[in-house]
Amino acid sequence: MQTAPRFDIDMDALWHDPYPQLARLRAEAPVAFVPQLDGIVFTRRDDIDIWEKRIDIFSSEQPGGLMTRLMGQNMMRHDGDAHQSQRRAMQPAVSPRAVQRHWRNAFREAAVRVLDELAPKGRADLCTDYAMTLSGEALRLITGLDNVTAHEMDAHSQAMIDGISNYAGDADIEARCLGAVAALDAAIGARLDDFAASPPDPDSIDGVSVIAVLQRAGATHDQILANVKLVISGGQNEPRDAIAGAAWALLTHPDQLASLMDGTVGWDRAFDEYVRWMAPIGMSPRASPAAPRSAM
Repeated sequence: MQTAPRFDIDMDALWHDPYPQLARLRAEAPVAFVPQLDGIVFTRRDDIDIWEKRIDIFSSEQPGGLMTRLMGQNMMRHDGDAHQSQRRAMQPAVSPRAVQRHWRNAFREAAVRVLDELAPKGRADLCTDYAMTLSGEALRLITGLDNVTAHEMDAHSQAMIDGISNYAGDADIEARCLGAVAALDAAIGARLDDFAASPPDPDSIDGVSVIAVLQRAGATHDQILANVKLVISGGQNEPRDAIAGAAWALLTHPDQLASLMDGTVGWDRAFDEYVRWMAPIGMSPRASPAAPRSAM
């Protein structure tokens, strides 16, 4: 059996700027065993597109993986029917109908509130004062966690993201992650109690929130905890970075901004191009039941 070539990476350099080492991997060893990650790394898009679909070889099930161990086993760490059933349970909260009837206006109103609070100050940091706060406010709405502030959402999200990417095993990073998980589990539990005592109208903002939808679908307590934390772990940083990053990109490319402002192209095109250019998902870890090491 052919084995993947070994390729050593500098973890500190990877953290600060991953692109030079990723470029070397793609050029020299597009499929390589990286001992610092204890895994086989695929770095070419076409290879990943083919092999990530082979769940018989590369499974999302990772009982000992960082995400499962620290945050619980959410739908991203299931394959096949187990994944689909949990995805279907959440679907009413994130469907086009829910966006049209609830989230579009709710998020617009949240944006106006954030801007109204910033206006008297005369200046603001686009990322931390606007994009981060707006993402947190939107996440409070869509999860149903009105007992968590926008800034707490950002802090908890970042702590979990740091924890599940903590391949170096830093104890302080893991402790912060576990602290965020404990705080969120308590907040989710409190909202589950609220909704159980007084079930919200399914066509209300609370009723279409992720917590209420999963509770109504009969999801287990552990599934609700894990999947709400999944929403938070990516639902805070990715919109935050897309909002701030797309604004920066348009301000530094005034011709593109002019095309948007005069209606030549729509804002959806700007969003699509930004997330293509600066993709929010950089890695998809998998485990291979046929081999002792994980594949990514």
